[in-house]
Amino acid sequence: MDIKVPRGTQDILPSETGKWQVVEELIREQCRMYQYKEIRTPVFEHTELFTRSVGDTTDIVQKEMYTFQDRGNRSLTLRPEGTASAVRAFVEHKMFGYADQPVKLYYMGPMFRYERQQAGRYRQFVQFGIEAIGSADPAIDAEVISLAMSVYQKAGLKKLKLVINSLGDTDSRVSHKTALVSHFEPHIAEFCSDCQNRLQKNPLRILDCKVDRNHPLMETAPSLADFLNEESAAYFDKVKEYLSILNIPFEIDTNLVRGLDYYNHTAFEIMSAAEGFGAITTLAGGGRYNGLVEELGGPNAPGIGFAMSIERLLLAIEAENNEWSEQSTLDVYVIGLGEAAKKKAVELTYQLRQQKITAEMDYLDRKMKTQMKSADRLGAKYVIVIGDDELEKESVMLKDLATGTQNLVPLSSLIDQIKTSSTQLEAEE
Repeated sequence: MDIKVPRGTQDILPSETGKWQVVEELIREQCRMYQYKEIRTPVFEHTELFTRSVGDTTDIVQKEMYTFQDRGNRSLTLRPEGTASAVRAFVEHKMFGYADQPVKLYYMGPMFRYERQQAGRYRQFVQFGIEAIGSADPAIDAEVISLAMSVYQKAGLKKLKLVINSLGDTDSRVSHKTALVSHFEPHIAEFCSDCQNRLQKNPLRILDCKVDRNHPLMETAPSLADFLNEESAAYFDKVKEYLSILNIPFEIDTNLVRGLDYYNHTAFEIMSAAEGFGAITTLAGGGRYNGLVEELGGPNAPGIGFAMSIERLLLAIEAENNEWSEQSTLDVYVIGLGEAAKKKAVELTYQLRQQKITAEMDYLDRKMKTQMKSADRLGAKYVIVIGDDELEKESVMLKDLATGTQNLVPLSSLIDQIKTSSTQLEAEE
């Protein structure tokens, strides 16, 4: 039976997981700096959560969700994005009652979308995202954007482009919607079936259509910027002002609408400008979603957030030729020569690990020369050799692989000596 990984998914092997762990720790460190706390939600939710929040006219809901009936005949969906789940949890657990507002959350985990596999895009993918819920201050819009930019910059990326837009408030969008319907309706038969279905429900989605993006009417479509009321324009001006204060360069793209229905006011995308990164340059996207908490049964609690693909972050790092080599974490490789020495090696390896000293030993009964090669390949700092002579003297031969020096060390002082030597080596580095 030839069973392989399902299409659109991938195995991340030990040779690659080190890079993932470095990136994940970098992300967690940035979240600590910005005081965002981790939230972990189920990988599946009631389907209604996504149809109500993401929007039933979006590609995600119409084409990409993995939806199934459970044994209780309930419709469940593997989460296609993280904001809806985070906001659902915010409402369900009454986090709007927390003393410290806004509530600042982050998540990192698998999401699922049925779409054509492309470079860095899978049907199961890992997404990092943050949500700041409970503030309508444009300063936190700038903070959210700055956190996203900071992650990429800390990862060594330099060829970045931040694009922002304002989607306006409800009144602005209603006026714009009316203008869009009038613009597209006379020629809507020339557009794809999706655009035809969206004309009355959400014509803004037409501007995000990948099938008809080159249609002449796209170029002449009414710009949302022309329909921003005074309040929305003033809000957007504040966001731009705060980004300037933070010295974060940005471009304004009035055609940027994002792909989810819950967005309003600030919308943004971060793109890679690295040569050879690919046709799809977007690394992260996000925006404000005032009204979503109320839509899911909570009080008035404005929110903003973003999400980024870890797969695409790793691709961008590779595109800019940044080296992300996993550093060795092996302190000691233990070699036991002979049956009695092997028993002592098993015991000593366990004792070292209990003392938070990373240790490994041979389990294939290979010759000493082969074991030494293995220790070198694993990047061990020290090798411990135990033979009959060492057992008789209740000592071990401790070899420093960096200097090549070796000494007979009593078992009674071995652990203390390794800890002391490791501390000195870290200080020198």
